[in-house]
Amino acid sequence: MGFLHQTGKSLLSLVSADPQYPAALRAFLGQTAPAVVSALGDPALFDSHPLALFCSARCPGSLIVQATDLAHALADRGAAVIGGFHTPVERACLEILLAGAGPLIVCPARGMVKTIPAEFRQPLAAGRLLLLSPFAESERRVTAELAAARNRFVAALAARVIFIHAAPGGRTEALATEVIGWGKPVYTLAHPDNRNLVDGGAMDVCTLVGR
Repeated sequence: MGFLHQTGKSLLSLVSADPQYPAALRAFLGQTAPAVVSALGDPALFDSHPLALFCSARCPGSLIVQATDLAHALADRGAAVIGGFHTPVERACLEILLAGAGPLIVCPARGMVKTIPAEFRQPLAAGRLLLLSPFAESERRVTAELAAARNRFVAALAARVIFIHAAPGGRTEALATEVIGWGKPVYTLAHPDNRNLVDGGAMDVCTLVGR
């Protein structure tokens, strides 16, 4: 069920029984799958088989350079990408991807935005951006708990997952371990500070993007 958002796009509220509700959420999140997902944009992007990008808030400087190179490679290929794009490195990657032409799915760790950020307006109008939220409209403030739930939501929707960096012992590393346990393809950047991810089962992202 949907109504017209201020952008002129239809804002959909997808309940779990809705045919457009992503089956991947039930498959990977089980009983913790959100009962309702708010979607603004083209729901056909659910079928774009997006890859997810994650990075810990603190990231070694040399990995930041590799991350921007990766984002440029994905943008050049028109790859479909999904993420929360909240941490500094994730945000830098989003800026690069927005300048490309590939499909993007952005999932804020709060209820659906009421005012569309300026950088989202053109790709939303062009039909290559989908905004998703698994949270109630009353959730207006980002918290660590909402961010963690959002990241699991993003990972469940993704066909493949890239962890640019996951600090040892942190929530991002715990998510990587969970996603590897799901059996999804997980990748990371070749770097000594990503040894924990490689030891956990992550593959070299070069095998995915050919760099």
